[in-house]
Amino acid sequence: MPLQFFVSRHHSHLSSLLHRLPSPLALNTHNYHHKAPLEPMSQKIGKAIRRPGAPSKAPVYSDVNVIRPKDYWDYEALTVQWGEQDDYEVVRKVGRGKYSEVFEGIHVTNNEKCIIKILKPVKKKKVDKSIIKREIKILQNLCGGPNIVKLLDIVRDQQSKTPSLIFEHVNNTDFKVLYPTLSDFDIRYYIYELLKALDYCHSQGIMHRDVKPHNVMIDHEQRKLRLIDWGLAEFYHPGKEYNVRVASRYFKGPELLVDLQDYDYSLDLWSLGCMFAGMIFRKEPFFYGHDNYDQLVRIAKVLGTDELNAYLNKYRLELDQNLAALIGRHSRKPWTKFINADNQHFAVPDAIDFVDKLLRYDHQERPTAKEAMAHPYFYPIRNAEGRRSRGQ
Repeated sequence: MPLQFFVSRHHSHLSSLLHRLPSPLALNTHNYHHKAPLEPMSQKIGKAIRRPGAPSKAPVYSDVNVIRPKDYWDYEALTVQWGEQDDYEVVRKVGRGKYSEVFEGIHVTNNEKCIIKILKPVKKKKVDKSIIKREIKILQNLCGGPNIVKLLDIVRDQQSKTPSLIFEHVNNTDFKVLYPTLSDFDIRYYIYELLKALDYCHSQGIMHRDVKPHNVMIDHEQRKLRLIDWGLAEFYHPGKEYNVRVASRYFKGPELLVDLQDYDYSLDLWSLGCMFAGMIFRKEPFFYGHDNYDQLVRIAKVLGTDELNAYLNKYRLELDQNLAALIGRHSRKPWTKFINADNQHFAVPDAIDFVDKLLRYDHQERPTAKEAMAHPYFYPIRNAEGRRSRGQ
């Protein structure tokens, strides 16, 4: 069906659908479970208080957007160059995001497959435009980067003004189907490929802020990985305070859950750590919280409360008393507790050491993406890459 007719026909449907959708926080996890009702205790919890102190700063790539000209990161000033909507036809629906419906499509002149992301109308028009511009600007800045999904075109319906983003097609296998079939080498390979994408976007001054299996497309036959959905991505500016309502619940870093707003690229390394833990321990999701407060409880039950308190003290954070009571006291669990007969061939010593380095409360203790790629866990991948390059 031509994209123009599809968008015009579905515009009112998308608008009415949006009013019935749950809040963005609930939407984050639509592929797992419905959001559990909050416990009475949770309803009384206030924000954490942070006493004055020096802001946290990224250890690498901190000044990328300070050095670059303003038009690199000033997405509000972006003038969108619209393509021709008539060039594309919708074939079938393949998914949905917080602010979009996603379809497989074709380019009518060359019959090449593509992915069409039709953006849902948002009540606040100004916010809507800003979010769309940010995503477009980030995708344009990252174009050609390793394992970053390629933005091919941007089109808009003439009547409804509904914008659509046109992306390269990836023959993805759903992670719930694919991950249980992956070998130890496959896991190392794909995590390494994902780290390439993260190191590149961080080197360009951009945090993804929504790393999770749903946003990692894998064409296993081609051994091709693409990091997608840059709708929550943001430019990093040292000392800036960011919204903590980002990332999907099971992949939210502790910094988001304790309201530490001057976070940085290291948030993406926590999310990757959660993904990796789910893969090697065969436990998906690894931290399974029923709401944002329970998410912190689940993390504390593994990493311990003494370590959490040390983190809070370092950044001069004070949790609401009700949240502190909800968390209680827990000792740190050794990672070996999660090893069993089903996962022992994945949860090898190097994998355990790697997950331990990623899943740290203190974002400043986590490795950068580049440091993570140098971990011994990836020796087999780097050796294979070296052999391939020598053989060429």
